[in-house]
Amino acid sequence: MKVTAAVTHEKGQLSIEEVDLAPPGPSQVLVRTVACGVCHTDGAGIRQLIPVALPAIFGHEGAGVVEDVGPGVGSLKKGDRVIMTFPSCGACAYCAGGHPYACDHLNALFFEGTYRDGTKRFSQNGKAVSSFFGQGSFATHVVVDARNAVRADVDSDEELAKLCSLGCGVQTGAGAVLNRLKPEPGTSLAVFGCGGVGMSAIMAGAIAGCGTIIGVDVIPSRLETARAVGATHVVNGNERDAVEEIKRLTGGGAHGSVESSGIPALTLQALACLRRLGTAVVVSVTGEEKISLPLEPYLMNPSVTLAGLTEGGSDPQRFLPELVRYFKEGRLPVDKLVTFYDFKDVEQAFRDARSGAAIKPVLRF
Repeated sequence: MKVTAAVTHEKGQLSIEEVDLAPPGPSQVLVRTVACGVCHTDGAGIRQLIPVALPAIFGHEGAGVVEDVGPGVGSLKKGDRVIMTFPSCGACAYCAGGHPYACDHLNALFFEGTYRDGTKRFSQNGKAVSSFFGQGSFATHVVVDARNAVRADVDSDEELAKLCSLGCGVQTGAGAVLNRLKPEPGTSLAVFGCGGVGMSAIMAGAIAGCGTIIGVDVIPSRLETARAVGATHVVNGNERDAVEEIKRLTGGGAHGSVESSGIPALTLQALACLRRLGTAVVVSVTGEEKISLPLEPYLMNPSVTLAGLTEGGSDPQRFLPELVRYFKEGRLPVDKLVTFYDFKDVEQAFRDARSGAAIKPVLRF
């Protein structure tokens, strides 16, 4: 079938064009895209900070309605509203153990542009086109593996559009807190970077019952929103020493921290702000930038942990329905982060994400 997509032929470029989409194969479904979030990782791929086989269609926070199912699909049916999420093989030891975010084939499935059956479903003029994260949801229709499409208990396409970023950004931030840090009620949390991922971590801190939740950013409007979604305190990193302020607010240091800004130097701050035995979780993409991490005073003496985490340590088939429930209960107000854009305005959405004018740009189709 013919579909419209934002295609990247060259590094840093997007062009809305017509492409061909093959029907779903075994274990795959065809989805009409309702909305797709614009994520920092998409930008990293488009700029080739993450090498992706071009031409490619980016977009990995898609949500939509199932229009067809391939052979062997029993978990979804035509008409189901779904949130699309990251792919995993389902067969390696990590997937079998309930840790698909650590799938042995993660890099290939995320970045090589093929599905787990080794095929590409998009093409243009007879040439195969890659699908980012097994989705390529900057397109009016997509084919995804049924394994990475989760039925959403929502009442309308409009409500579904507000939740599309649950598939990556929200589960990344919320999962860093709920699945990795697992804070005890009354403990403290510091979040560096109040974009979509960081805001989701702040909301999750509130869900977990953290007593002190500190959002760190340099954009005043984002700090205001951080307070509105659950932060008890905010710190403008341009105006104060964030580490000193966090230690003052927490009486010696945070129990846990999340670094979601994509700025490598803030990883050191996320470590330095911790109290003894604290854990800092890094969830951001930084390309090839590096930091120098002295063992003292950052790691050894305070006995802190520096942890990396993909996709919030999530099993999406279990975790995404929980996040939808939190949203319906008013405990995960991700709709407060969303700015909608028409699909044709995808490049403006990226510009607003980079400038901070929009916390979570979402394309509507």
